[in-house]
Amino acid sequence: MQYPIFNSIINTVDTNLERRGISTEMFKTWENSKINATGLELEINLSKISSYLRSMSINFDWDGFREASLAKKLEGMDAHPFLTIDKLKKSSIIPTIDVEMSWFFEEDTCQPIKPDKNGNYRVEHASVWMESVSKKVNELLAKDDIITRWHVEIEGDKNGKYLSAINLISYFQYQLDSPSSLNEVNQFVSRRLQDLLFKANKVINISDEILSNAVAA
Repeated sequence: MQYPIFNSIINTVDTNLERRGISTEMFKTWENSKINATGLELEINLSKISSYLRSMSINFDWDGFREASLAKKLEGMDAHPFLTIDKLKKSSIIPTIDVEMSWFFEEDTCQPIKPDKNGNYRVEHASVWMESVSKKVNELLAKDDIITRWHVEIEGDKNGKYLSAINLISYFQYQLDSPSSLNEVNQFVSRRLQDLLFKANKVINISDEILSNAVAA
């Protein structure tokens, strides 16, 4: 299926990242025709700007119902291919774009092995700084109607249990019911992307500051 509006959003994201000098390790789209869904996944390497975060990803989710619903609202979209498909044309949902932003922490750097300790001290220590990061991030994103959570995986070795994966994930949702043209959609996406990147950088700084003290303790 063709998604002219979402393809324009993809190009807007790509152009804005390029203008800011942000290179991506991954920038790919996906499509699932069975559920009329599509999306964009991108990943940015953070190893050169952070001692404790490896990378961050931003995923944009979209579908045919949102595409058709927005197409009905935009000028010059009368010939949009989705408006010839009854089940999509009849969609009355509010067009929204879902964004998932994830920060991937360096497990070894965040959980150094300390020969003078034993047991599960790495997991216990990590739970303390993770709680501090959560508190600061929740304060940062207090005005946003979002969900933020941790994803962790636990393994064990001769030094006890440790976290083999440490990811912080935030879920954003933006309504696209106000733009009346494709140009306005792209302007909206540009503003929201700028805001997301600003907040992403804040999260990186918060994490680095807390971890630099936690690891040294």
